[in-house]
Order: sequence, then C-alpha cells, then structure tokens
Amino acid sequence: MKQKTSDRMHHNGLGSEFQKYGFVVDRAISLDDRVRATGCDKLNQILADTITLRDMYKKHHWQVTGPTFYQLHLLFDKHFAEQVELVDSLAERIQTLGGVAIAMAHDVAETTRIERPPRGREDPNTQLFRLLQAHDLIISETREAADWASEAGDQGTNDLLISDVLRTNEFEVWFITEQLTKAGVEGRASEEAAELVTSGRRGHNH
Repeated sequence: MKQKTSDRMHHNGLGSEFQKYGFVVDRAISLDDRVRATGCDKLNQILADTITLRDMYKKHHWQVTGPTFYQLHLLFDKHFAEQVELVDSLAERIQTLGGVAIAMAHDVAETTRIERPPRGREDPNTQLFRLLQAHDLIISETREAADWASEAGDQGTNDLLISDVLRTNEFEVWFITEQLTKAGVEGRASEEAAELVTSGRRGHNH
C-alpha cells in the first residue's frame, strides 16, 4: 500500500508548518495584534543580533591568543553564558506575544546586522573591538525598541529590554572596554583594529 503524499511530507517535516514566520496568533494579554506583531519584529531583530554576538563570544573564546589568553578565554565564556540567557528570554517573549522566534543559523545569518567575522583567528584587540561594535548596535536597537514598547503599552517587552538586554550589554561593554584600557590599546594599533572591524576589508567571508 502506497503511503499518502501528505503523510510522507509530514513524516519528513515538510508541509507541517502551521504558523508562518512574521505572523502572530491570538494571545489574551490585552495587547492589540498590531502591537504584538511589531513587537515581535523588533524583538526578532534583537534576537538575531544577540545570537550572533553569543556565537562571536564563543568563537573568540576558542581562538583567542597572546599574553592575555587566560583572562580573555574566561571572560569571553562568561559573557557567552550571559548572552545565552538573553537569547532564551528574547525568544520566549516573542512566543509569549504570539509570534515565531527566529532560530536556525541560516535565518539568523540572513537577518543579523552584525558584521560577519572571518573564519580564521584575529588578534585580541580586533576581537575586542569587534565585540564592542556588536554591543553598540544591540544597545542602540534595544533602546529604540524599549522606547517603542513603552509608548505602545507593552510594559512586559519594555521591562525585558531595559532590565535584562540593555543592562547586560552595558555591563559587558564595561568589561570589554577595561580590557582594552588594561592592554594599553591606543594610537595606531587602536585605529587599525577599529578600521578593520568597521570596514571588514580583511578576511571577510561574505
């Protein structure tokens, strides 16, 4: 007996999608559908960028080198763990609002606004500047989304963004900045690392 096409598709994971990305389902949380949809769009952008930053921390944790290897190795892993928690909180908020949280690596890569680092190793100063750039982007979009959520009456999203996402990223920026200060990064070395991160001219894999 031949298996029905619809049964085969479902078994293979094809044709089983019941909620499209970008659409929200009803939630009895006293928020208008349009507010929830817009909130999910903003949160998914922050989520994609946070996933990228999380993975960048793990990349740097593995690939860091030089005399500050040990302390940066531990710091990068600590920040990675904190970003893991933010990823989960952001995704769960999106689902709470009735949306679909972005999840797969290829979707994240298409969505993130963070500059993609090369596959190979970079010196610690460039790693640190690259992290600062990513944090700055996330902090900026988090502030904008938090202001929007407050005006839209979505206090839950506003609280998550301010209390968790913003404060965690600001705290991590402090530690990363102090590492640069401790290393005495200034002058030409600082400018070259910043230019490399900003332009992405060398070792870029896009």
